[in-house]
Amino acid sequence: MEIKTNRRAGFTLVEIMIVVAIIGLLAAIAIPNFVKARETSQLKSILNNLRIIEGAKDQWALENKKGTGDAVASISTISDYLKGGTVKPVVGETYDTTNIGIPSTAELPATVGLGPYAAGATISSQ
Repeated sequence: MEIKTNRRAGFTLVEIMIVVAIIGLLAAIAIPNFVKARETSQLKSILNNLRIIEGAKDQWALENKKGTGDAVASISTISDYLKGGTVKPVVGETYDTTNIGIPSTAELPATVGLGPYAAGATISSQ
């Protein structure tokens, strides 16, 4: 009795299509979650930058005998109180230091929206 074996091993087209479909399904689940996590971390970084700016404004006001309502000209005014002398933009936002006692703001670029904030929106530190 002779056993014949087929030396042509490989995957069938159906098997390959099933694997591709499974990979596509996993990607369809993972990519939106990745994008949401990225937006959340970017928004939290902006809020952290605003918190750091508020702390620098408070230190500057104490050392320069300034009170509530006094103007802070720009980030460069408080740069001595910021690590590295400035805050680094996350998505190209611009920071407005405003006056002492008034929360600082960050304005998003016209092309970037983060979480509940639309493109071009202003984010406040409070």
